[in-house]
Amino acid sequence: MSTRPSVPSPPRLNGTPKAVIPFIVRFFSHPAPAPLLAHSSTPPEFQSEAATWKSTWDCGTFASSRMPSYPQQPPFSCPLRALITREIRRASEATGGCGPDSYSPSPSSSSSSAPFGCLFKPPTMRIQRKPFVAFRLSAFSILADSRVSVGGNLFSRRGYRGSACQKEMEECGMEGNKKAKTWSLPGKDKEFKMGRMIFCNRSLNMKNIAAVGFDMDYTLAQYKPETFEALAYEGTVRNLVTNLQYPVEIKKWKFDCKYMVRGLVLDKRRGNILKMDRHKYVKVAYHGFKEMSKEEKIKAYGKTLIRDAFDEPEYALIDTLFSLAEAYLFAQLVDFKDKYPGKFPPETDYIRMYKDVRAAVDMCHRDGTLKRMVAQNPGKYINEDLSIVPMIKMLRESGRSVFLVTNSLWDYTNVVMNFLCGTYNMEVGLPCKFDWIEKFDLVITGSSKPGFFHEENRANLFQVDPESGMLQNTELGVPIPQIGTTLQGQGSSSKELKRNKVFQGGNVAHLHKLLGIEASYQVLYVGDHIYGDILRSKKVLGWRTMLVVPELEKEVELLWDSRKTRKELRSLRRERDLIEDQIHHLNWSLKFDALDDHARNQLSFQRENLESERDRVRHQHQKIQRERHQNFHQVWGQLMKTGYQNSRFAHQVERFACLYTSQVTNLGLYSPDKYYRPTEDFMPHEFDILED
Repeated sequence: MSTRPSVPSPPRLNGTPKAVIPFIVRFFSHPAPAPLLAHSSTPPEFQSEAATWKSTWDCGTFASSRMPSYPQQPPFSCPLRALITREIRRASEATGGCGPDSYSPSPSSSSSSAPFGCLFKPPTMRIQRKPFVAFRLSAFSILADSRVSVGGNLFSRRGYRGSACQKEMEECGMEGNKKAKTWSLPGKDKEFKMGRMIFCNRSLNMKNIAAVGFDMDYTLAQYKPETFEALAYEGTVRNLVTNLQYPVEIKKWKFDCKYMVRGLVLDKRRGNILKMDRHKYVKVAYHGFKEMSKEEKIKAYGKTLIRDAFDEPEYALIDTLFSLAEAYLFAQLVDFKDKYPGKFPPETDYIRMYKDVRAAVDMCHRDGTLKRMVAQNPGKYINEDLSIVPMIKMLRESGRSVFLVTNSLWDYTNVVMNFLCGTYNMEVGLPCKFDWIEKFDLVITGSSKPGFFHEENRANLFQVDPESGMLQNTELGVPIPQIGTTLQGQGSSSKELKRNKVFQGGNVAHLHKLLGIEASYQVLYVGDHIYGDILRSKKVLGWRTMLVVPELEKEVELLWDSRKTRKELRSLRRERDLIEDQIHHLNWSLKFDALDDHARNQLSFQRENLESERDRVRHQHQKIQRERHQNFHQVWGQLMKTGYQNSRFAHQVERFACLYTSQVTNLGLYSPDKYYRPTEDFMPHEFDILED
């Protein structure tokens, strides 16, 4: 009677044999399936475990008592379950196997060049699916476990992120139902952080909105400044040296993604970076990275008969997150030219340097460097937001059309939207799918905003074939047949429906016709660009607008934490006003009253004491105000304030954005029929009375 050979149990780590780790590392970190478990991929410390595991596998004990017990249904969502199943199946097929349902226990079929052979072997007998399910769970537990050193980067080469997968697991129940972060979820706690609130400048009743539109870059797709903007910065520096003959020393420069903020103004002629209040008074100014004194600011911008408008062409407005890298590079070049003027041709002034920086940035976009790098690994450059799809679904289920209008062309749009709205299958070297298109009623790429918002813009509207990227002429969205062909009827297949949704170019009149919009006030458009998305769509069309300000979330939290400091500053200002008023009374008496020497000396002594007290209060106020300023940002302070006035950026937000918020998905935290109402406006004569 034959007996099963005695085999020791393989060592385990978090329920998974250690010898499986080389398989997981090699498979998930390799851009394409490769022969699995090759000898070179097994760390030396795992050799003995590998031999034990192979013996266990070859003896057939893998399918029985050697595997831990798991429920038949893996405890995570269908997308993730499908992800891991597909990956391991693909590996099996690449190595000659036929998937998890196939297995040969014969030792003779194992490879002699690898300590394990292939994980799945040619089909000679059928086994239960449970071992494969268990293996998937064990493998995933390592990938999501931050305590394992390899767990943090296993997904990186294929576009996956371990943190997102861990988050996915935590938000899924045993049945795999994802907890959607939307208002519509039954029983959901409606409380959320103040930084995720939507703030209202003008009343907006969502019941009047028939269509909600989104920009893509920096709206749906929030780029990571530490990687994406650094990538743009490096490409710009490279172009300056290679194509515009700038000194090679600048190649060593590094980009500080936290230095610049939106709302700044570049003075191209003087090489200054300015932050102004809503009245266009310069409050903070730097020449390169050197802070300008009060006297220098007054000399440059205060002693003029005609006030400067601070607009193009002498000034550049830093209103988008795309512009931060070029602003930082301009400041570096200003400092470098001041220190080493001989390294630049005599005709190169600050204006010339800014034009060169802009030209180098444009080169990066034209040669496709940025887009190519993002396409290779979207997760490295774009923040994942699992609430985008539930938000879009909620808006469409509420009876509203949802559209996308972006200046990016189709190829790049498809890459980014696949990453944001696809089914977690973004892989290096594999073609993108088009399922995300079904989540929108209309997609317009290459829109050339803000020109898109002018109906007199005569740009043609082309239909895009998602698979080939080919363009077809249309007449108001209806394809025009070519000579010798006839126009086919509108198909109802999934492929035809996707093609009929994607267009390039055109203008706002095309969009209104395709969506059946009767009045411009029925459209809410969400974007991140004051000029390109918000100002034009608001002033020219009368669309309702929502501005995405990612910096707002942190700013609101800091405002909340600094409430006591703000009250202290207001108290010090009042105290200073009272002291100064007393000093003015004494000065008046000393100048106009008939006083004897004794009385005059007494008043002079009181005035000196009051002046000392005023200076003390002023210095204390300045100290606390500077600390508060630096708490928001070390250089530029609060985004929405400049001193006690709204900043230029805040003034634009107030004028042109009906709503503003920190993230586009905050829209999903509110009812799709919500009536947004603004807070009461206060005049200075009302503020103190109502506050008291």
